[in-house]
Amino acid sequence: MASKTSNPFTFLQQVRAETAKVTWPSRRETLISSAMVLAFAALAMIFFFVADQIMAYAIELILGIGR
Repeated sequence: MASKTSNPFTFLQQVRAETAKVTWPSRRETLISSAMVLAFAALAMIFFFVADQIMAYAIELILGIGR
């Protein structure tokens, strides 16, 4: 369990020590991950656009309303 400290200076030292233990991703890993996120977001955008158009067309055929 974490000990209670009331000294902000001690807290900042502990934060800095914990941050030094973190394994940060390389620039290449960050760029690849960012590109994958953007690519999958674009795919999701296209999928939902097409699905919305199909549903709008089906509703227009069935109910005769819309557009």
